[in-house]
Amino acid sequence: MSTVRLIQFTDLHLFGAEGGCLRGVPTLPALTGALAHARLGPWPPDALLVTGDIVQDDPGGYAHFRRLFGALPVPVLCLPGNHDDPALMRRVLADPPFVTGGYLELGRWRVILLDSVVPGRAGGALSDTSLAALDAALAQARERPVLVCLHHHPVPMDSRWLDQVGLDNAQAFFAVIDQHPNVRGIVWGHVHQNFDALRKGVRLLATPSTCAQFRPRAEHFELDPSPAAYRTLELHADGTLTTDLVWVDAAARHGSMSAA
Repeated sequence: MSTVRLIQFTDLHLFGAEGGCLRGVPTLPALTGALAHARLGPWPPDALLVTGDIVQDDPGGYAHFRRLFGALPVPVLCLPGNHDDPALMRRVLADPPFVTGGYLELGRWRVILLDSVVPGRAGGALSDTSLAALDAALAQARERPVLVCLHHHPVPMDSRWLDQVGLDNAQAFFAVIDQHPNVRGIVWGHVHQNFDALRKGVRLLATPSTCAQFRPRAEHFELDPSPAAYRTLELHADGTLTTDLVWVDAAARHGSMSAA
């Protein structure tokens, strides 16, 4: 395949109860609506990417996730967030189409999944073992362009409260990334807002939640009225990527297509 197409959903915050709400938003209907909206575009993608907080501290939510995503005809790449139980998530999602760690090669690209969860904490970190595995996976990829995925943000979001719960050892993370010029993109969740920047030629992307959003650049916790969203990613054979942020509401606000 010359171009690999991914769709990223993040921060689903599902409950066991179908009517469970996060900050006033029923999370299961919001996810169902986002998935239905994505199906209106080119479908299926080559893979789906889910970057954490699948559930809201409620293991019953994984059953809804399995029901919605388990029969899809493409890989569903899942990594845990701080509201997930990583070990339980991996057990529940142990069978295809789910992929819950390591990496997957799609076309010319390698997509790496990192677990940044620290039990009992909202913020995250990558263990020495994870950093070593990342370094090895990047080195073994050789000429393949790589997309690195995690839950916690490795760069500041210019939000005082939110930046207290990011990736604690971001410096160590980037020390590994900077040794490998084949890294073309880093994508995460957790922040419930859009972020799009370049760092040393690497595209940095955060994606809003499929439910409630956080107000950007807020000093203290504050919700934003923006609707549910998801991101499309097109990974081209020449190592460039194109992305589109899609807002799910009646007004159908779309982020403009942009490339790097």
